[in-house]
Amino acid sequence: MKKFILTVNYFFLPILILSVPLDYFFSKQLSESTKFAGGENLVWNDIYNGKINDDIFIYGSSRAWVHISPQILEEKLGRTAYNFGFDGQNFDIQNLVHQEVLRYNSKPKYIIYSLDVFTFMRKDEIHNNIQFLPYMFMNGNLRSYLSSYNGHSYYDYYLPMIRYAGKSQVIQQALKFSNNRDSVRPFRLKGYRGKEALWNDDLKKAKEKQSNLVIKIDSELVEDFKVFLDKCESDNIKVIFVYTPEYFEGQNFVSNRSEIISLYKKIAENRQIPFIDYSDDILSTQREYFYNSSHLNKKGAELFTKKLSEDLINTNLLK
Repeated sequence: MKKFILTVNYFFLPILILSVPLDYFFSKQLSESTKFAGGENLVWNDIYNGKINDDIFIYGSSRAWVHISPQILEEKLGRTAYNFGFDGQNFDIQNLVHQEVLRYNSKPKYIIYSLDVFTFMRKDEIHNNIQFLPYMFMNGNLRSYLSSYNGHSYYDYYLPMIRYAGKSQVIQQALKFSNNRDSVRPFRLKGYRGKEALWNDDLKKAKEKQSNLVIKIDSELVEDFKVFLDKCESDNIKVIFVYTPEYFEGQNFVSNRSEIISLYKKIAENRQIPFIDYSDDILSTQREYFYNSSHLNKKGAELFTKKLSEDLINTNLLK
């Protein structure tokens, strides 16, 4: 038996020793690429490198990261800002972002929280989950948040290279980047990227599949959100709720949208949190400023961010 164990060790030990630098190599190449995982890695890099020391944090989904320009906020408000909107993520992952940001960076004075109809909807899988690959090894905090979702196992966090097994496209991308560093500008700047896009037929396709959409609100996520708000209050971080413009035809597609908005209003009222709702804003009726019913294009986003800045100034919310 002892001989068998020694034989096994002689076989696996060199593999383990080799896999650690390989893991480091692939993770480093992917994290430094300007194209990997839709540019989400650029934000994670700033988080884990402790580079963020801004007055205003912007949280939310893709409706945050393509709608609110930190540069315009900084110009108008005279305060620094960073956009942490992540594509397709609900509050659970947004809360993970918040925890990781505060572990490695200074806390903000303000959080502009971009809410949408999907904020409290529970999911089984994480959209674009390859974005976590470069940062997972020996990261217990990531594991604690991501373990309830499909896509990664316990061993992905503690055994080097295991999480890259079977992901040939990811490995090819890492090798390609190591030989030819990306020459294009970073996909996101301080977390934001305006989309140069025209109106598409996403809403039409959605209506062809079903007449309307009912969003299931997860009560556990709602309670977690309240805990998050309580912690922000104790940390002296002022939270401002924002519902950014949404094309009016798309609003009608979600049958229980009014219930969701009412929930946000109730939470805001109970905690005396400002809630600026742009659902009925003139921008929400002008299709030329959207590329689909949920997302403003770059021109619309820059107009909106200027309007948001003016409203924050006029209401003295950043005093």
